[in-house]
Amino acid sequence: MVDQYRKSFLSIVRRGLLGITAMLGCAVVAACGGSGSGGDAGPVKTVTIASIAYPYQGKQVFNGLNGIVLEQGWLKEQLAKKGIDLVFAPVSTAVGGPLINEGFSGKRIDFASYGDFPAVIAVSGGVPLKIVAPVGQGQDVYLIVRKGLAARRVEDLKGKRIALHRGRPWELPFSKLVDSKGLKLTDFKIVNINPSATPAALESGSVDAAVLLSDGLLVEQKGIGRVIWSTKEAPADWKMRAELFARKDFVDAHPDLTQLVVDAFVRAAVWSSDEANRDGVIQRSSRGALPPEIVAKDYANSGIPWRERFSPLFSPALRTHYHSVADYALERGLIRNKVDADALLDERFVQQAIKDQKLEGFWAQPAPAVN
Repeated sequence: MVDQYRKSFLSIVRRGLLGITAMLGCAVVAACGGSGSGGDAGPVKTVTIASIAYPYQGKQVFNGLNGIVLEQGWLKEQLAKKGIDLVFAPVSTAVGGPLINEGFSGKRIDFASYGDFPAVIAVSGGVPLKIVAPVGQGQDVYLIVRKGLAARRVEDLKGKRIALHRGRPWELPFSKLVDSKGLKLTDFKIVNINPSATPAALESGSVDAAVLLSDGLLVEQKGIGRVIWSTKEAPADWKMRAELFARKDFVDAHPDLTQLVVDAFVRAAVWSSDEANRDGVIQRSSRGALPPEIVAKDYANSGIPWRERFSPLFSPALRTHYHSVADYALERGLIRNKVDADALLDERFVQQAIKDQKLEGFWAQPAPAVN
């Protein structure tokens, strides 16, 4: 069964890589004048940040902190003073992880805001990365059952068909839920389909349940399914996470530019943390993705105070989370080489940004780990 899952996952990766030249390659190379980021041996001409983008009003938009960094314009101005261009490379949600990993591998991108699982896979495959800034406190994962199914707990789904896009960040929380109940993934009929196809599969009865992000709330709102569990009921380190990752060789060669990028993301986090900007954050997070009321409900469900939701501070929960991701990916055969989770974390740039922007005490210090 593990071999079956590995083959399925690798198939996803291969399909994503087929589009790399047309999508990420064109987006980055064209924007950088064909020189990429200038490599790490010579002067940097371009700093390139990849992130998921959504079609909205006839153009690609970046949601969350990426969009705010662009709107604020501070990073672009600071880099321009050094004669360096800033490029945000848009990536489709359908092939986000594999596409970004290929961009890192080919040194066509320097930074990316993306999920935990794909990043660990890249590192295991020989592409050294660093987490230079956490992006908030994680995102909730939802387990939804189709309309008419009487299931109330994950145990009630034994033998049922569950839509789970393999190798994506939400696989880990579901696996932890299954393990916590003394079950195994093989107790279910896992159907490996893209989240965009999941609502139709639930409505037609092709699957009995699904593991989704906040789009699960939209499925519930439309009456197609019903949420029976979410990571709100679980420890903090179970949430799906996305961070600002950077190529290690870029960080080593250009710590000054890395600091500027992290400074910009911390500035964006400060703006997002202001209660007065709540509506603006929700509107920006919903563009091309989900209705604002669904985004607002997802935020409210988490129970995380508004300011702390956007904290860029490294926490024990973050460290525990990446240990879990690395261990799970190895145990399930999604990676073949062990990943040192501690080596992923590089806190110095956030620490410097906090000091330079006089933000000491702005966000609550994370509680120490309990041994």
